[in-house]
Parts: sequence; C-alpha cells; structure tokens
Amino acid sequence: MRIPPSCVVVTGASSGFGAEFARRFAAAGSDVVLVARRLDRLESLAAEIESAHDVRATPVAADLSLPGAAGALIDELVAQDLHVDGLVANAGLGIEGPFADADPDRIHQLLAVNVIAVTELARLLLPRLLGSRAGVLVTVTSTAAYQAIPTMALYAASKAYVRSLTEALWHESRGSGLRVLAIAPGPSETEFFAAAGSERFKVGQMVGIAAVVDLALRELDRGAPRPSRIVGWRNAIQSHAARVAPARVSLAVAAKATGGAR
Repeated sequence: MRIPPSCVVVTGASSGFGAEFARRFAAAGSDVVLVARRLDRLESLAAEIESAHDVRATPVAADLSLPGAAGALIDELVAQDLHVDGLVANAGLGIEGPFADADPDRIHQLLAVNVIAVTELARLLLPRLLGSRAGVLVTVTSTAAYQAIPTMALYAASKAYVRSLTEALWHESRGSGLRVLAIAPGPSETEFFAAAGSERFKVGQMVGIAAVVDLALRELDRGAPRPSRIVGWRNAIQSHAARVAPARVSLAVAAKATGGAR
C-alpha cells in the first residue's frame, strides 16, 4: 500500500475478512488494533502479525452489541496511547427467516453491531481520520446492500444502511485526503454463515477472502475514486439488475434464490 495509515482499527478481526485486512495493513507497515469478542484468537493473530512484521498489534476484546461499546473502545485506544487514523468496520451479524419469527434479542444484537457500532465508531474516529494525510475508512457491506431480500430483511436493510452512510461520508470527505470505501462481497468462505445459523446467505457468486481485500486495497491505493465496489463481476451485474428491475420482480427473484418464495 503506497500510503498506509499509521494505525488501523479492525473490527471482527478474529477471522475472515477482518483477520486478512489486519495482516495486509500490517504488511504495509501499519500498526493494527484487533477488535472482536474472542480474545484468544486476537492474541494469536497479534503474535503472528508482530512476528512477521515490525508493527504493533494490539488485541482488544469487545462485544460491539453492548450499549456504549464504541465509546468504551475509543477510551481503550486513548488509554493505550494508540493514535488511530484508519478504521475497517468489518464486524457483522445475520438473521435468516421470516421477520415475524425473529427473536427480539437477536434483532437488537444485529442492529447494535451492523448499524449502531459502525455509525458510532465512524463518528468518534472521523475527526482523527480526517486529520491524517493517510486516513482510511472502510466498511464491509454486502451484495445484500443493493436490494431488499425476503427472509433476510433485516440483514439486507442493515447493509443498505451502511452502504448509504459510507457513500455519503465519501462525498463529505472529498478533498480532505481521507480515503472512504464500502466494499461489498458476495458470499465468501468465512465463519459468517455458521454464526448466522444458515447457508441461505450464500446467494450469488462466491468470492475468496483474499480477492475481497485485494480489491479494497487497490481502490484505496488509487485514492478511493468510487465510494463503493462490488466484488465479483456476476455479483455486480446481479446487483445492477436488482436496482433497475421493478421492485416486485427483484423481490420475487431474491425470494426464490433464498428459498423464501411464496
């Protein structure tokens, strides 16, 4: 990476995209703050990164579904004298099934992680990111962000929110030097599906973890000329088709693909 941040916070860093983003930023010379619930995994990844690269890797165990989690994380950064100028908001949850059957506690957790934590972290860190010539803000959205999906209504809506927020921040920060990007993978071989308790999220072109991070870093190297990118050409075509087709048609297609057709 041509202009790496000095220190990047990566949420959901214990596996998948988050772990790969952390490794790649560390390889470019950035210190990394690894955030997730599982401290043992974070400590293992931190040891791996510090062994391979001359950087500082700081594990921070945090449950982003809890009230005040974002503020507590910022307090921890200050306490450890970490001067952050990068954020990769990768942590996310999924719920599958009819919305009327969704567990209210699970709904709260999803909104807290996918929407509230992303929003609060972006707001609390944005002044620091804008003040750095090497600042980056990356959100990991989904191809689900580009259309409503029956039986995955809340997940798709939360990712649409994140995409919309990120694209607006991209425009607001133009000329500041801050690189802002929403990266939208299709289904990937991560632990997301096991955590969500369903394989029905595997809709669209499968993409590798490395391919997702590769595209994100290429875009950042170019100065993030576009506010968002979809990973996989078939996913890009399907997402565009969903946006231009009549809503009833795209909803019917999405419902059939996820097994939620009626």
